[in-house]
Amino acid sequence: MKFLHNSFSRLFVCFAGVVVTITTSGHAEQTVFSSGAHDAVGAILELSAISHNQFTTFSHSAFPGQSTRIKKSDFCDGGVISYTGYIDVGPRHFFFYFFESRSDPENDDVILWTNGGPCNVISPNSTEYNPYSWNSNANIFFIDQPIGTGFSYHDYGELLSTAEDAAEEMAAFVAMFFETFSNFRGCNFHLAGESYGGRVLPIYAAAIYDLNAVLAANSLTPIKLKSIMLGNGWTDVFHVFRSYYVMQCTNASLGPVQTINTCVRMKQILPRCESRLRTNCIEHFDRIDCMSSSNFCRVELFDPLLALGYDYHDISRKCDTDVDCYPEHQDIEAYLNSPSTRMELGVDPAFGRFNLMNPKLSVSFWRNGDQLHETKLYVAELLARGVKVLVYAGSYDFICNWIGNERWTLEMEWAGKEAFSTTPLRDWLVGDEPAGKTRASGNLTFATIQGAGHMAPHDKPIESLEMLKRWLADEAM
Repeated sequence: MKFLHNSFSRLFVCFAGVVVTITTSGHAEQTVFSSGAHDAVGAILELSAISHNQFTTFSHSAFPGQSTRIKKSDFCDGGVISYTGYIDVGPRHFFFYFFESRSDPENDDVILWTNGGPCNVISPNSTEYNPYSWNSNANIFFIDQPIGTGFSYHDYGELLSTAEDAAEEMAAFVAMFFETFSNFRGCNFHLAGESYGGRVLPIYAAAIYDLNAVLAANSLTPIKLKSIMLGNGWTDVFHVFRSYYVMQCTNASLGPVQTINTCVRMKQILPRCESRLRTNCIEHFDRIDCMSSSNFCRVELFDPLLALGYDYHDISRKCDTDVDCYPEHQDIEAYLNSPSTRMELGVDPAFGRFNLMNPKLSVSFWRNGDQLHETKLYVAELLARGVKVLVYAGSYDFICNWIGNERWTLEMEWAGKEAFSTTPLRDWLVGDEPAGKTRASGNLTFATIQGAGHMAPHDKPIESLEMLKRWLADEAM
């Protein structure tokens, strides 16, 4: 179970990427939580008209049972307008932030990003401006999902257990937002995230794409889904486990880190691990047998790295604790539990203490075997429908490493497989310096970010932002 808590629970925390998180002006006003503050049903609203003092609640007849409350907030990125609020679906309440682009909010693309926010926490009560935030050239949503992460909550404490559970709600919210706030209607829309985002985002994207037919049938504007961006993603469990031998016993990252004896044992075990995963998780998914197979692979291929004390999020270093190698996390947790921060954000008084990890949610997903389902079939279907896909990975990440991600992109069955798989890796540059390797053909691009770990925008912010800018501009890496 240590593997689950150390690997997956962080994926379910909005602030998983110490890359970025939120700040406050320190001068919060009391937020009114009455749905009658300002109500809009099927109306067209301008974000500029949203109040800072109280929530505006909006809903749409096309999405019965769902509403969104939103307020303006003066925090984090002082140069842009930002908003915070909740997506309310019955007893489920998803917390979100929205930051307008620092460049051209009326014309720039819109991104839904499933980790973090655009500032860096530097102490329990202060933050600093992040010049490399991804809202430099895009309007960005940050959503705490699934329910039970960040400030998102369920009235009765119930938790989701599969990625599919939240997909329709995410799609409906996105559609309702674009339909209500007309100034963003028709903008290119992208889904981006890291780690477990590699599992959930293709499913969310599929739900959004399929919803467009319903929107068109009801004379509503379709969502212009342009791309998904999967950073160090957990997308294909089979290739993830296969890659652990390569990362520890070859020069794929920093050279062999294991003893010869350990590598020999791994090499001997690997065929059995692959066979079990293929039989019990891919050809026919049996939850109990698949979990047993993955536990066998974990013990033989993952745990030896932990025994050496390496950070599985950054194999270039060791750390003193097997829970967290990022000291910033304590400051983030303290900052987000500050009464002034919570008031500025409009956190619902019903919400209890913010915690960086939610073991109960992790166990819920684990018991259902959600993390053992591969998601690359969704990626293939999205590619077939013209949606662009960027798969990128920091070269020092171990748990969702570049080897495993490259392998599933090469072996995925889709119309462009031959052209993509026969395209060689090449350097991509920032200035005159190599920033990583890349391969692209058709709508699919794979890229590494040299020297970055699991949270690439945190480790290599300049290179990561440059990658994003080129992706949004449809430029080659």
